[in-house]
Amino acid sequence: MVLHTSPYSSAFLRCLSSLSWGFIFPCYWLLDRLLSSCVATSLEKRRRSQDPCSFVTLYVLVSTPLYLLLLLASLPFALLGFLLWATLQAARHPYLYTHRRPDKHQAEQGCVASLADWRPQGRSFCFGSSNVCLLPDSLARFNNLSETQRRASEVGKRIRNGASRPQIKIYIDSPTNTSISATSFSSLVTGFRRTSSLGQRPDNTPEAETEPVTDCPIHTAGSDCPIHTTGPNCPIHTAGADCPIHSKGDQGSSDCPVHVAGGEDTPECPLHTAGSQNNSDSPLHTTGAQNSPDCPMHASGVQISISAPEPDPPEAGTGSHQGEGDAESLTGGVSSNNTLSHRTSMFKKHTGRKRRQGDDGFDHEISAFFPANLDFLCLQEVFDHRAMSRLRQQLHHYFPYILSDVGRYAWKGCCSRFKFLNSGVMMASRYPILDAHYECYPNGRGEDALAAKGVLFVKVQVGTSHQEQRVVGYLTCTHLHAIEGDAAVRCEQLDLLLVWGAEFRKMTSRPSEEKGLEDQVAFDVVLGDLNFDNCSSEDKLEQQHAVFTQYKDPCRLGPGEDKPWALGTLLDTSGLYDEEVSSPESLQKVMENEEGRKEYLVFPTNKNHCPNQKGRKIPLKGNGRRIDYILYREEVQQDWKVDIEEFSFITQLAGLTDHLSVAMRLAVSTGEEEP
Repeated sequence: MVLHTSPYSSAFLRCLSSLSWGFIFPCYWLLDRLLSSCVATSLEKRRRSQDPCSFVTLYVLVSTPLYLLLLLASLPFALLGFLLWATLQAARHPYLYTHRRPDKHQAEQGCVASLADWRPQGRSFCFGSSNVCLLPDSLARFNNLSETQRRASEVGKRIRNGASRPQIKIYIDSPTNTSISATSFSSLVTGFRRTSSLGQRPDNTPEAETEPVTDCPIHTAGSDCPIHTTGPNCPIHTAGADCPIHSKGDQGSSDCPVHVAGGEDTPECPLHTAGSQNNSDSPLHTTGAQNSPDCPMHASGVQISISAPEPDPPEAGTGSHQGEGDAESLTGGVSSNNTLSHRTSMFKKHTGRKRRQGDDGFDHEISAFFPANLDFLCLQEVFDHRAMSRLRQQLHHYFPYILSDVGRYAWKGCCSRFKFLNSGVMMASRYPILDAHYECYPNGRGEDALAAKGVLFVKVQVGTSHQEQRVVGYLTCTHLHAIEGDAAVRCEQLDLLLVWGAEFRKMTSRPSEEKGLEDQVAFDVVLGDLNFDNCSSEDKLEQQHAVFTQYKDPCRLGPGEDKPWALGTLLDTSGLYDEEVSSPESLQKVMENEEGRKEYLVFPTNKNHCPNQKGRKIPLKGNGRRIDYILYREEVQQDWKVDIEEFSFITQLAGLTDHLSVAMRLAVSTGEEEP
């Protein structure tokens, strides 16, 4: 299967398409601005009320007649361009594949995925999904969102900065010191855990509360700090250097990134010189025994791991089309909301202990950042063409392979309804894309039928076996019908998704002609906005669909019942700009609180609602509507094991969209022992 690196197969058609859009764009832009001036967001209304000298009303009175006059003048050219554009869609490819070869800086940051020999213990892969609501500005305002072009660039910056940060974890499971295990990790009663930033925080958000002293594995409660001696003679703080343990001098922080990747015996440990933990010069080990009860650092069962993405040699490019460049560096030009410091994440380690009743066996959290080392990303509602280009440009700083502009326009391939918008689906990958295929749902209704909603199937290569077989993975990215009450439409679309998916896997699983070796499948994952939740009585039909027998939902106990820690992903649009949720960390804090969730999440309709002080209805119980899913198939290759490692609800796009993002990390192994 050939990946389409251009919307059209010939340069002549591309020139005609550019010409047609050149005729259409002035009319499109003027109409969008005219409608936008009539629909104000809650943030704009608040600013106007706070500024008595605002000239917005005067601006509208002056600009509206001007927009109308220019709109009428551009209509003849727009009509001519529209006829040419609609005709050209019969020859347009259903997606655009861009491959940007990583530069030296990206290779050093670990943005290039390795296709080295597949080890028996396998690998882990991280998947993310988010609805970013990048509609034309006038339409986005109905969701209380504006400035689509700015939001597109900001979304890309936040995602790539979150994914490229070092992965820092602390595993604590001490049978002899339960106080550390209990107090060193922040979570809700329902089982959420928190990943946040440490040092640099947004200017418009209050400082986070200082963690209790007992959270630090070095600073034990009620005891003197074994590191920070009284006076200036600190054995760690050398003159002019930053503290490798406590950022900004916060000795009570729980974020103590001490042992870098490589284990406790690494010479890079800032406490142990010369690579020896028993060195007499260590400020912690006074007795020379690391497992001594006097050592506050090496308690039984405490493992600290700090790992950045490992740089791999650049792979040979598989695509001829280069994505758009950007002069910014990977961390440059980011607003204060995107400044990512690296905070240690606390995990409960389940290996080697008896699981508690109801314990899932994997980590689940509410995180202010996208997971480090994000491998695959599926986005929905990337409808605006200019916003799509801006977003793709930013994502190419981290993801070498991207499929964008997915879908059909006009009449081709999508029943008889004219399609003004594409599918809105966009897929980015750190691993080479081998095949891709798009199918349009033929049963759209109402305003949803104006967009070519469908499903994108992607096959990626993630490794090579010792027998020189390709190790591949399958991803299914989709966005289902959105209108409430149309359960039958969504179920029919899910039926088509399963049928088309089986056909795509069968069509792309043929052995290569050279060696005749079949591909080995590491994973099969479905990502996207399914527009129904697992708890609403109105969505019972979708909850019982066969897709949940073929794929597993890690947040679901069964039809109509989610796990206690599962969180709704649809935000109440009326509260998007409230100060309490204005930044990723503040939204994270609100989502960790049950009352906060009731305040800012959309819940299933219920007669037992009562208004709160802000006029929004608060349900009696529940965690909101969870309509964004990541599903995975448990059995994809004979004798191979697929286990989920962690699941995250992500608040990093606070203020940029009306959805929470979701992410999942899978561990794939052959089930064999390492030779």
